[in-house]
Amino acid sequence: MYRKRYPYHDLALLVIWILLFSCNSAEKPKDKEIVSTPAEMDTRLADNIKAVLNSALDKDGKLDDSTRLVLDSIVHDFYKATDYTPAWSKEEKWQPLGDSLYQFIANAEFEGLFPSDYHFKDIHLLKTTLDGDSLKRMDAALWTRADLLMTDGFMRIIKDLKLGRLRPDSLSAKKDTSLQENFYVDRLKGLIEKKTFTAILNEIQPKHEGYWELKKGIKSFVDSMDRRVYTYVSYPYKKGDANDSAYFMKLLKKRLAEAGVWDVNSHLPDSTELKAAVTKIQKQKGITVDGKVGNQLIRTLNTTDEERFKRIAITLDRYKLLPEKMPERYIWVNLPGYYLKVMEHDTIALQSKIICGKPDTRTPLLTSEITDMVTYPTWTVPTSIIAKSYLPKLKQNPNYLSKLGLKLMNGKGEVVNAAEVNWSKYSRGIPFKVMQASGDNNALGVMKFNFNNKYDVYLHDTNQRYLFKNGARALSHGCVRVQEWEKLAFYIARNDSANAAKHDTMRYNSDSIRNWVAHKERHRIDVKSQIPLFIRYFSCEGKDGKLVFYDDIYSEDKVLREKYFANKQL
Repeated sequence: MYRKRYPYHDLALLVIWILLFSCNSAEKPKDKEIVSTPAEMDTRLADNIKAVLNSALDKDGKLDDSTRLVLDSIVHDFYKATDYTPAWSKEEKWQPLGDSLYQFIANAEFEGLFPSDYHFKDIHLLKTTLDGDSLKRMDAALWTRADLLMTDGFMRIIKDLKLGRLRPDSLSAKKDTSLQENFYVDRLKGLIEKKTFTAILNEIQPKHEGYWELKKGIKSFVDSMDRRVYTYVSYPYKKGDANDSAYFMKLLKKRLAEAGVWDVNSHLPDSTELKAAVTKIQKQKGITVDGKVGNQLIRTLNTTDEERFKRIAITLDRYKLLPEKMPERYIWVNLPGYYLKVMEHDTIALQSKIICGKPDTRTPLLTSEITDMVTYPTWTVPTSIIAKSYLPKLKQNPNYLSKLGLKLMNGKGEVVNAAEVNWSKYSRGIPFKVMQASGDNNALGVMKFNFNNKYDVYLHDTNQRYLFKNGARALSHGCVRVQEWEKLAFYIARNDSANAAKHDTMRYNSDSIRNWVAHKERHRIDVKSQIPLFIRYFSCEGKDGKLVFYDDIYSEDKVLREKYFANKQL
């Protein structure tokens, strides 16, 4: 069938087709593009960066099947603001800032970071290729990939140094509202303008002195660390579960073989052989030698240099969860370190040993303020202790409380005869209060420091002061026992006096506290200049350029390691 032709119509279609083809061609990322002269490279890079970014944004940041820009939208915002100009190279040569970033990522472990988080393997390969092959140095596609990966790496460094990794959605800034996206863009633009790499990174990190003391010791640790990968032994296993028990023994056997106390080719050890191997490793590690498999042994076996490094990373990130500016005065309790410090203008004004909660009655992490002090306090036993510790024993012996010097009180404040109570009908709690009168034998000692919290815990003296000589002091029901309680009380009194208004009559001072204690008088003292209190969990710290590690007494680090750092490789 004959069809009439319309030359102008066909010409219009041809022009549209050419335009569409040209647009699609310009937007499509190129796997390879050889540029004839260095002067042309940056122009080609700008086009390629734009094309690759547009493609990556449609693919959730993916550059290919194995590589992804984690902060793709932020990376795009930066390049859009700079007309897609390459950030780290110019005319087929690395900029000094590019070299600085590469060296920083290569040595990221010195910052408590993992190089693999910042595309180090890919960047290293690209840099080696571009530096060593003159032909590939002319390939705009390689320079484009290098620039994008380095920018994404830099943005992630900024995020990790500022916020840390212990937050929800820590790998994605898209859902993280704690920093505006222009924060990242402004940091990189500032770096390019000022060319002060170290200063830009230092200014965003915590100002806490303990943070920088910890960082001082990392390089020495990293330089000498044992990088061998050891089997991690999960413990405890499910008692009575044959499969779980067999799997545990398989892991333990492998770990003992790695320690050189068991033949890897031998059969699964019987009880005698296992005890001999365990005894040997206990002697090597300097822990209690009893030939038994328990928490101490497994914790020691799992405490490799790789695990210690992850604890360093976790601790650094814990500092990033603190307020950006700490108060001029505050009380700092570090549970794994078993100590309390009073900080005044970044100087230690007072230090004391502490006793904290047992692993099954752990001391909570919290922020509060000291509101009042009580001399010769009474002790009202928390309901959690009653249900867990006292109730089972009361069912066996109704006189159990009286042997401890405790009284049973009803809601009217009347003493109840425990022998007349039907304890068998209670399982989770009791409708009574359990109290201990004030005195030298009171569990709270002669001084109690109160602060608002939902856990019913406080700082206090103790009638078991001999326990402060122990190295491991996770021994209480949850409260914090303070060895230097008297010094802490006097410090609070002096602070109240120093901050009192001109015509304010102080109701107490250090001398009155001494007098009340000497005469065993009970007084409640309102603290007007309330001192902030931080109870925290920092399992390592820096001292004199070296790192000190404390036991992970509540397995807090273990939980965070498994959640955020389980797949991190050094």
